Amino acid sequence: MSEHNDDLTTHCGTSERKSHHSDKTKSNLISRLNRIEGQIRGVKGMIEKDTYCDDVLNQIASIQAALNGVGKLLLEHHMKSCVVERIQEGDHAVITELITTMNKLMK
Repeated sequence: MSEHNDDLTTHCGTSERKSHHSDKTKSNLISRLNRIEGQIRGVKGMIEKDTYCDDVLNQIASIQAALNGVGKLLLEHHMKSCVVERIQEGDHAVITELITTMNKLMK
């Protein structure tokens, strides 16, 4: 196992395919996701209360931006750890996998 970043320790071997985030990184991600979860519950409440559509749409845009932030953080750590390790191991298929994932994120 190698460590490429103080915030992230990974184990990205093709047999296990896991990432082990540091406690700091995991806490950051979980905190962000908890906030997003709360925002989604808020939107649900707004719809139940017949809130003006534009206000709901603005809240949805905020949620999408927050999700993009989580995705960017995970993508950065993935590229700095798993992708680098797999390329160093001679596994260049990870590049195709990464391109596919990035295309999904950028839809």
